[in-house]
Formats: sequence, structure tokens, C-alpha cells
Amino acid sequence: IAEHADVSADAALDRFVAADYPEKIREHAAFWLGVSRGAHGYATLKRLIESDPDDHFREKLTFPISQSSEAQAQDELIHVAKQDSSSRVRSQALFWLAQKAGKKVAGAISDAIDNDPDTDVKKKAVFALSQMPDHEGVPKLIEVAKNNRNPAVRKQAVFWLGQSNDPRALDFITSVLTH
Repeated sequence: IAEHADVSADAALDRFVAADYPEKIREHAAFWLGVSRGAHGYATLKRLIESDPDDHFREKLTFPISQSSEAQAQDELIHVAKQDSSSRVRSQALFWLAQKAGKKVAGAISDAIDNDPDTDVKKKAVFALSQMPDHEGVPKLIEVAKNNRNPAVRKQAVFWLGQSNDPRALDFITSVLTH
């Protein structure tokens, strides 16, 4: 359905993401809305992530939004990472943001580490830094390990630094152990 050029495909996929369909069908339809349906698909996903009462389904929506080719999709994920009422949804948005990398994304992840009220979200944000391509998150992980007030968050940063195999991380860990 998603590969059809006719706009009736949009309507069909919109029906399949409705709450009265089984969750697996909703998830598959959401995926194809994000991957194949451009502006319409993005608009549908945005509406759903902002209004669907099911936290689990909203958590699943973060991936298709991350796959959307629409320019505003990344901004929507940043908004979700900061504002969603569910810590699971915020955490998942951070994870998919990390896959995109870039300064704007790093800023959103750092903001979650600094300001999210939930320690689990902060820890998932630290993990998200560790997942950034080309070890882009290593400098921020070092900063978190040095300066974050929450010991569980600092511990998580040190753990992911140890997993990174990055020479900067090794230098940092060595300096901590020798002082």
C-alpha cells in the first residue's frame, strides 16, 4: 500500500494506525507512513505522537519519525525527547536522535542529561551519546563523567566510555584511576 502513488494509500494507512486496529498493524502502518509517505505520513505521525494515549505505541512512533525524510522530523523528535509525558517515549526519542548525530541532536541529548527529571531518562540519554556515529558523543560523555551531579548518571557515562574503545575515553579513565 505504501508504495502506491495514489493518495488513497495515505487514507488506507491512516485507517490502519487508528486505535481500533491491533498494535502490530498500527506499528507497521506507522513505519510505512514515515518511510514512504512524505509530508502526509509525517503529519499523521506527528498528530499521533502528540495525541495518542498509548505510551507504548507512542514509543514505537519515534522510529518511523526518525526515518521520515521531512525536514521537521528531527525537530519533532527533539520536541518529543523534551516534552512527552512518558519517560519511555522521551528515552526512545533520544535513542533515535543519536542515530542522526549533529550539533542540534547532541544539544537535545545533553539537555535531557541536564534537565530531565527522571534519572532513567538521563541514563538513556548517556547511552544515546555512546551511540552517536564516529564517536561524536565521547567528549560529552567525558564531560558528564566529570561534572554531572547525579552519581548514577556519572557512572553510566564512565561505563559507556569504557565500552567505546576511543583513545580519549581511555585517557580519561586512566587519569581518573591515577589520581
